[in-house]
Amino acid sequence: MVGTAVSKNGASVRLTDERWSHIIEEYCELAGYRLEVLEAVRDPESIRAGGGELLAVRPIESEKWLVVVYRETGSDGFIITAFLTRRKRSLERRTPIWPP
Repeated sequence: MVGTAVSKNGASVRLTDERWSHIIEEYCELAGYRLEVLEAVRDPESIRAGGGELLAVRPIESEKWLVVVYRETGSDGFIITAFLTRRKRSLERRTPIWPP
C-alpha cells in the first residue's frame, strides 16, 4: 500500500502499489507526485463525474492540473489512475460533483 486519503465524501481511498506502478509507467512525469495524488483526493479544487468514477482536479502549476480518477463504494475507495492536463475546459464540461 502506497497510501490512503479520506475523500470529501468521507471514504478512505487507497493508492495501492500496483496502481502507483501503473500511474508512473503510463505517466512518468508523475513519478515525484505521490503525495500530490493523495492530496488531490483529500483536498481537490473540484470533483467531476466520470463514467462511474470520480475525477478529483487540483492545480499543480500555472495552467496545469492534476486529475486523479478514483471510485468510491460506501466508506471505501481506490485510485484507478492519475494524469496531468492543460485542457481544463474539457474537465469543466463534466458534471460537477463538488463543490455543490
